[in-house]
Amino acid sequence: MLSQHSHLVVPKQTSPINFPATMSPPSTAVVYDKHGPPDTVTRIANIPPVVMNANEVCVKMLAAPINPADINRIEGVYLVLPPTPAIGGWEGVGEIHSVGSAVVALSPGDLVIHAAYLSGTWQTYVVEDQSLWYKIDKNTPIEYAATISVNPLSALRMLEDFVALKSGDTIVQNGATSIVGQCVIQLARIRGINSINIIRDKPDSDKIKEKLIKLGANKVFTESELEVKDVKKLLDDIPKPSLGLNCIGGNAANMVVKFLKQGGTMVTYGGMSKKPITVSTTQFIFKDISLKGFLLREKNLDEAQYKCSIDHLLALVRAGKLQYEMEMVPFKDFHIALEKAMGKQGSQRKQILKF
Repeated sequence: MLSQHSHLVVPKQTSPINFPATMSPPSTAVVYDKHGPPDTVTRIANIPPVVMNANEVCVKMLAAPINPADINRIEGVYLVLPPTPAIGGWEGVGEIHSVGSAVVALSPGDLVIHAAYLSGTWQTYVVEDQSLWYKIDKNTPIEYAATISVNPLSALRMLEDFVALKSGDTIVQNGATSIVGQCVIQLARIRGINSINIIRDKPDSDKIKEKLIKLGANKVFTESELEVKDVKKLLDDIPKPSLGLNCIGGNAANMVVKFLKQGGTMVTYGGMSKKPITVSTTQFIFKDISLKGFLLREKNLDEAQYKCSIDHLLALVRAGKLQYEMEMVPFKDFHIALEKAMGKQGSQRKQILKF
């Protein structure tokens, strides 16, 4: 099993005392022994049973996504890396299989999500301290439970933590087709906030625009449509945005900045283009814009804020007010899902491993 330090450890030994010990079932995991191309350095490994201590629970994993950050960690290019050998995955949902003798808040059969920033979800059984799991409503679809604590949570926090938005305000974002982007559109719509959305030029751009508008987008533009001197004319009667969200960088970030109102703020949470952000001096001097960064891990949400945010998002999911496209893939087909997540089979929905 995986320790809370995110790496493989020698299985615990059975206690010499003649008390019956709670043992986990053997587990099957996606392991990488070194950093490198994810489709070549990962392998399936069998993990033997371990003895559980009094405060630990054993969770039977039900589903876990393959996020871009998971791929970056395996490649060795992410900011925070678990020591190798390691088990992949930093997000997921499972069912309590068994509990230690001192565990009272969780019971077998409870549906739980893996606490944020805890690695090792790409395995069939996980043993960890009870504090690292959060019980959720059993009526939650497992694919949404598996993916709620990274992308949707990031979208919510960025909308709430940088600018005091109110109904009638406007935000602008690039990367609008991403899971974060789709969530931003829907969460903004619920609050009466206008959203301007920038997408890349593709042959099916019109269909993509239709999908985003159905989600609640007010305006959707391709990058080529924004190659004009004055973007204000494109807004009609929508107020200029006070908040911009950037996950691409390069020229796509400049397009976000162009929309911002006087004193607006652009928050960067990704750099998909791998190009730097270069903002003109004019934007700083005459528009007084602010540039900030966001990393969910660094938010250090306290337990109450984390639970409140997750419960809010999952309630929206169950009410049909928060949706995004995913594909469930059997765990045995892990490498197929990984190739899709890496973009080797064209544009794909988010890949969710189903155990």
